[in-house]
Formats: sequence, C-alpha cells, structure tokens
Amino acid sequence: MADEALFQFLHNELIQYVYKSSEQGEMENARCITKLENMGFRVGQGLIERFTKDTARFKDELDVMKFICKDFWTSVFKKQIDNLRTNHQGIYVLQDNKFRLLSQLSAGKQYLEHAPKYLAFTCGLVRGGLANLGVKSIVTAEVSVMPACKFQVMIQKV
Repeated sequence: MADEALFQFLHNELIQYVYKSSEQGEMENARCITKLENMGFRVGQGLIERFTKDTARFKDELDVMKFICKDFWTSVFKKQIDNLRTNHQGIYVLQDNKFRLLSQLSAGKQYLEHAPKYLAFTCGLVRGGLANLGVKSIVTAEVSVMPACKFQVMIQKV
C-alpha cells in the first residue's frame, strides 16, 4: 500500500517537474507530453525485461497483450485491466474503469483537459514494454469520464 502512494507521488512530481521546467503554450504542452511519454517508454522497457526474465516466449501478439493486461498491469497498478478488446487486425483497446493515476482527480468533467499529461507516462510504459517484447506499436489514451480511461494500442507491422 505504501509503495502505491509513493508511485502516485513520484508520478505527480514528475509531471510537475516537466511542466515547471517549460514555458506554457500549445507547442510546449505537446513537448512536455512527449517528454513524459519517452520517460515512460524507458521505464517500460526496464520493467518488462525484469518481469519476463523467467518467462517462456510468447506465441503471438495476443499472448503479449494478455501478459500486459494481467501480469504487467498488476505489477505496476495493483490490478488487472478491466477489459481487453481487439479487432484481430492489430488494434487493441485496454480499458481501466478506475485508473489509479486519475483517481486522485475529480470524478467530474472539469479536469478532463488535464488528463493527457497524467496518461502520457503510462502510454510510454506500455509502448516501451511492448517494444522490448518485439512488438512495435503506437499507444494513445482517451478519457470520457474520470477515472475510467481507454488505451488504444495499434501494432505496427514491420
């Protein structure tokens, strides 16, 4: 329980640090989100390397996504993804109905414009984990009602 609070505190401080060190503006906002996503990418690479050192190889990308939704998400956020959907053509939607990094914000719609900066690190986390497992992807997130969010993973064929 204490490690969860520490992770949330570190995540909030990371966002504050990135945004305080930049000037405000639309272009700077995009640059800050990219910086947070890149930090998450590196952390995701390292975590997946650690979590899969004693795991057998995955058969296909669906098995990789199941690992991300169950084991990886549980290790990072202390719960599994609530829903995984796919169109079997390289697009996966991971839905978390009570995303921990958004649960501290209001459950109303008044803070929806701040959601991207709280999701950027996690998008990078997933993308970095998938990249280290040999799956090149684009990860985006959307929030319609707080604290629920959907992460869309588009697999890029090489």
